[in-house]
Amino acid sequence: GSGHGALAGFLKQHGVNALICGGIGGGARTALAEAGIELYPGVSGSADAAINSLLNGTLLYNPDTVCAHHHHEGGHDCGSHSCGEDKHGCAGNH
Repeated sequence: GSGHGALAGFLKQHGVNALICGGIGGGARTALAEAGIELYPGVSGSADAAINSLLNGTLLYNPDTVCAHHHHEGGHDCGSHSCGEDKHGCAGNH
C-alpha cells in the first residue's frame, strides 16, 4: 500500500502500539490515532534511550511537533481536518 493509512496499518499489523518519532504530519497523526497507536513526536537522539525513557515514564516529547516538509499548497487541508481544528491531538500547526 501507500500513504499514511498503509503505514499505520503496517505498524498495527506488526503489533506496534506506540510510535516515538521526530516530526510528523497531520495525515499520519490521524491514521495512527485511528489505528489506536499512541504517538510521541518531537523526540531526537538514541532510539534505545527513547524506548527506555518511555518505559520509565520519563520520555520528553513535544505533542505539538509537526513535520517540517509539509507546506500548505493547493488543496492541502492538514489531513482530514481543517487547519487549526484540534483532532486527535493535532492542532494543524503547519
